[in-house]
Amino acid sequence: MTTQHHRAGKYLPQTTGYQAFIPEPLPPKPSIQLECLHGLLSQADRALGRLDGSVLTLPNPDLFVFMYVRKEAVLSSQIEGTQSSLQDVLAAEAKIFDRERPRDVREVLNYIEALRHGLERLEDLPVSVRLIREIHRQLLQGVRGGGLTPGELRTSQNWIGPRGCTLIEATYVPPPPELVPELLGNLEKFIHGQDDIPALVKIGLLHAQFETIHPFLDGNGRIGRLLITFLLCHWEILHKPVLYLSYYFKKYRQEYYDLLQQIRESGDWESWLAFFFKGITEVSNQAAETSRRILEMREHHRSLIAEKLGYSAGNGHRVLETLYERPIVSVKEVESVTRTTFAAANKLVKRFEELGLLEEITGQARNRRFRYAPYINLFADTEQQSPEPPK
Repeated sequence: MTTQHHRAGKYLPQTTGYQAFIPEPLPPKPSIQLECLHGLLSQADRALGRLDGSVLTLPNPDLFVFMYVRKEAVLSSQIEGTQSSLQDVLAAEAKIFDRERPRDVREVLNYIEALRHGLERLEDLPVSVRLIREIHRQLLQGVRGGGLTPGELRTSQNWIGPRGCTLIEATYVPPPPELVPELLGNLEKFIHGQDDIPALVKIGLLHAQFETIHPFLDGNGRIGRLLITFLLCHWEILHKPVLYLSYYFKKYRQEYYDLLQQIRESGDWESWLAFFFKGITEVSNQAAETSRRILEMREHHRSLIAEKLGYSAGNGHRVLETLYERPIVSVKEVESVTRTTFAAANKLVKRFEELGLLEEITGQARNRRFRYAPYINLFADTEQQSPEPPK
C-alpha cells in the first residue's frame, strides 16, 4: 500500500476474513493543501455570510426557519429512501388524515424534532458524542430502524454496499465496533481542539470522518448531515439553521458517495472538500434567493390585503403573519387568530382564496384545511429540479 493510503487510514484484515477500514485521527497528515482550495473556500465563506445576512433581515427570521428546517428534513430523509414530500410533512403536522400519505412521514417528523432538540441542547452542551447519541435517539424513536438501538453506538459490524450484498462483497466496511468509542473520542477532540484550520474545512473533514466511522447501525447519513448544521450554528457561522445541504448531496448523490470512498482508498481529502465548498456556495445562494423572494412575496401580499380587504385588512395581516409559521390552516384557527366569529373567519378565508393566497386541500365540506400555496411552492420547487454534475 502507498503512504497516500495511510493519510486517511487503512484497511486491516479481521479475524473472520473480511477487511475493515481504520481511519487515522483528524486532521489529515500531510495537512490539507489549502492553496488549491482557496478560491472555492472563500466563495463558500462569502455565500454563507450573505445568506446569514439575508435571513437576519427578514421581519421575523424564526418564522422562515420553520420552512427551511422542514425542507432539509424532507431532503435528508429522501436520500435514505423515504417518499414523503414537503406537502406530506406539513399536512401530517396539521393533523390532516390521509390514507394515501407515505408511512415514512414519521421519519421526517423525527428529523425535525432531532434538529430542534439538538439546537436547543447546544445552548448548554457542546457538539459531542453525548449530543450525537441524544440526537440519534430522537431520530429513530418509533420508526423503521427503531429496533436498531436508538442512541446506542453499534456493537456489531456494519457495511455499505448494494442491497443484499454480504460483508465480503461490500463497497465499504467501517471500523470494527470495539474501535468506535475511541474513534468518536478522537473526533470530539478535533472539534474542540485549538488549531488554525478554517471552520468550513473542519466541518467538511468532520462530516466525512463521521460517515467513515459509521458509529450507528442506522441513521448515520442523517446524523452526519445534522452535524454540519449543528457545527455551523455552534461556531456562529450561521445564526439560524437555514442551509439545506441535503439538496446538493441528493442532487449529486453518486458523486457524494464516490468522493467519500476516494478519501478512504487514496487519502484524497482535497477533492471531497472542493465538492463540499461548491455545495455550500450553491445552496447558500439558492437559500438567499429564496429569502429575497419571501420578502418580495410578503410585501406583495401585504399590499394586496391592504388594497382589497377594506376594514378587515387588519385581521388579514394578522392571518398572513401566522401563515409563515403554520402554512396550513382551518377556519377555526383563523377564528382564534382574529378573535372574531366563525362566520367572519370563514368570510376572510374566502377572500384569501379569491386573492390566490389560500387554496383548499381536503376537498371536504367540513373540517376543511387551506394551504398558503405561494409560500409552500417557494420551497417545494427545488424538489423537482434535475441533476447536472457540478463543474
